[in-house]
Amino acid sequence: MATITFYGAAREVTGSCRLLQSPACGRVLLDCGMHQGGDAVTRIKKDKFLFKPASIDAVILSHAHLDHSGLLPKLVRQGFNGHIYCTPATAALLNIMLMDSAGLYEKDLERENLRRRRSGRPPLSPEYDQEDVRKVIKLCKTQGYRKALALSPQASLSFHDAGHILGSAIVELTLEEQGQKKTLVFSGDLGKPDSYLMNDPATLSHADLVLMEGTYGDRNHRPMENTLEQLRVILADTWKRGGNVMIPSFAVGRAQEIIFHLGCLFDQNQLDPWQVFLDSPMAIEVTQVYDRWLDLLDADDVKRLSDADRKSLAGFLPTLQLTQTPEQSMAINKIKSGAIIIAGSGMCTGGRIRHHFKHRIWNENNTILFVGYQASGTLGRIIVDGARRVRMFGEQFAVRSRVETLGGFSAHAGQQELVNWVSHFQPGARLALVHGEMPALEALSAFLKSSRGLDSSIPDTGEVMEF
Repeated sequence: MATITFYGAAREVTGSCRLLQSPACGRVLLDCGMHQGGDAVTRIKKDKFLFKPASIDAVILSHAHLDHSGLLPKLVRQGFNGHIYCTPATAALLNIMLMDSAGLYEKDLERENLRRRRSGRPPLSPEYDQEDVRKVIKLCKTQGYRKALALSPQASLSFHDAGHILGSAIVELTLEEQGQKKTLVFSGDLGKPDSYLMNDPATLSHADLVLMEGTYGDRNHRPMENTLEQLRVILADTWKRGGNVMIPSFAVGRAQEIIFHLGCLFDQNQLDPWQVFLDSPMAIEVTQVYDRWLDLLDADDVKRLSDADRKSLAGFLPTLQLTQTPEQSMAINKIKSGAIIIAGSGMCTGGRIRHHFKHRIWNENNTILFVGYQASGTLGRIIVDGARRVRMFGEQFAVRSRVETLGGFSAHAGQQELVNWVSHFQPGARLALVHGEMPALEALSAFLKSSRGLDSSIPDTGEVMEF
């Protein structure tokens, strides 16, 4: 009998992790993500495994976002030495994201240990380091979409395009136990069918158990046409006010989509003469990875790059400036108006965006433009929820900049799109909702029942499900 134990992203959005146990494949983790929000040193120390990492036979990774992959180095540090199955593009992104995350963590740990030494307290040992990241990359075993990979004589794995970010996958696992075959499908994070650059999420029809994300299970996104018009209006209005636009952005997926849309506005002569900065070394490196994997992206959108005779995402926006070094980033602070600054982190938990907030968040002429999900407890969520003052770098700052949210830019499917996707499965498939805050999952569960007659469960952390 196969079982699944839910360890993360159960009635919450971050920390995706669940353990599949079956005689057919052994002990396999579906994702190994970190929680986000708060201080990195405290958060990573608090993220403890409720199983022995050395006992895990393999990890199946849906995609490279840190809330799905960020604890892999810690897993390796504590004894895991099996394969990490993922798509080739995910492996390419994983190297960038985990190295960046480890570097930031090590700097935070160094600062914390300096404070501890000053107060006579013992220093903290690192939970992992960059050498552990290198071990993670060596353990990756990649497989493309729609190709079955044998995990054992009784278990096979297939990845399908989830349409969320480059390389993101829907996981399909087929197990044979006592002569009986059963299929588990884990949605990973599902993209929106009308998103740019990404393909529509693949649809599957057979499963005995479906684990489906429900990040936006309680709402539908604005139509993309309305969102793009809202973007144009916000930019034009901020330009007239003589302000700047700060866009907290995830380095993977969101930054590339923003660049693409700004490039489209430029081609349509609808973009004022902004200075546009991609102020994120990681996002710059990720954009280069996207350029190497253009064949995986939406063919119509890639054709627009070629038709404009600019065959890369960064080149599609001629006014884009890539700021790699800290000195280049700090130089942006001298610009009084007319700057669009795209910087990480996407939830404002760290990175250069906080430094730009420090210099601009108190100016009413400026605009903070949120284009992605803000998890509970993050600085981004605090600002979106209407805080008038925020604390950064040990100081209080007034929030006087205009705060705007573009919901249509989400890389996640909305409520109706989730319902449409899961409705492709044959009758009788069991459904469990994961990766969502409880109100969103409850709303999605109720809507699935009322609109399609589908029953669903909402597993809690530590819950064990048989199938």
